[in-house]
Amino acid sequence: MKLQRMNRRALALGALAVTGALALTACGSDDTGNSDGVDASATAQAGNIDCGDAKGQLQASGSSAQKNAIDAWVKQYTAACKDVQINYNPTGSGAGITAFTQGQTAFAGSDSALKPEEAEASKKVCTDGQGIDLPMVGGPIAVGFNVPGVDTIALDAPTLAKIFDNKITKWNDAAIAKLNSGVELPDLKIQAFHRSDESGTTDNFTKYLKAAAPQDWKYEPGKSWEAEGGQSAQGSSGVAQQVKQTSGAISYFELSYASDGIKTVDIKTEAAEPVKATIENATAAIGAAKVVGTGKDLALELDYTPSAEGAYPIVLVTYEIVCDKGNKADTLPATKSFLNYMASEEGQGQLADAGYAPMPQEIITKVRETVSSLS
Repeated sequence: MKLQRMNRRALALGALAVTGALALTACGSDDTGNSDGVDASATAQAGNIDCGDAKGQLQASGSSAQKNAIDAWVKQYTAACKDVQINYNPTGSGAGITAFTQGQTAFAGSDSALKPEEAEASKKVCTDGQGIDLPMVGGPIAVGFNVPGVDTIALDAPTLAKIFDNKITKWNDAAIAKLNSGVELPDLKIQAFHRSDESGTTDNFTKYLKAAAPQDWKYEPGKSWEAEGGQSAQGSSGVAQQVKQTSGAISYFELSYASDGIKTVDIKTEAAEPVKATIENATAAIGAAKVVGTGKDLALELDYTPSAEGAYPIVLVTYEIVCDKGNKADTLPATKSFLNYMASEEGQGQLADAGYAPMPQEIITKVRETVSSLS
């Protein structure tokens, strides 16, 4: 385990300098974690953090995908900046944006960039400014399944679309069997689970279905689940738990939620072989992300239909959403200080031990410049 962590850290620090790709697995549960005593690495890195005039409480909420990344950052940051208390509530991307646009939080985490109407709503709380998207981490959305006696299943976008639209209802359906020659599939009912809350993970998953299977997925992508049928659960940890305990279940969630014995689907693309949900394979697909935001907004455009060998197509980017101008005066110093640490070489390097990888150098450089200009 120690060697693996060292390798991950080396990979992360190397990626900060040379890679144009980004990837993450969003770790752990929605429960507050990593709040126990400060370890040696936290003490060692604490001296590199610029607290500035930061003090008081910093309230934030949103994406559950980045919860453990936030935990890791908070642990390091508060070891240095003892006058700041940071409370991050993993309520989901939609709820996080709502709380931000209502002035309840200093920043929000979201796995989808702001929609035009959300950016417009943010102007009510961002004096003479508006909310902007700052990408911090990204990575694969896994499709987890629970089929007793079956360890490996490959599915393509049309088949997934039909499963989640209640058009394919048995695991031994001919469409699934065709993709899994030699696999003994049981006559078992499929139990498809989706998120009950507004979620950037849902948004990205349905964007994939719409882009890769437009004939079979007739619904518009979004944070809210639009398809009929299926069952729902709260948060990534909720749907993952349903998969773990329900025979015949299938759902979508960040990769790390599959770490507790949940098997994941290999995705059939235009490549010769189905692609496994791994950080490296997500990196191969997400490396082509382009900045499409205007001004200080750094929203990215993702490729959900890669054709390269080993490119995993179902990916997301997690953003921190903050006012470009008009942040609350009492929390601005702490907001800038904490976001600056998150985007710093030390902050991005810290992600390795938490199971994440850093943003590409060209993107994170723009994030740092933008954070410095917040007012």
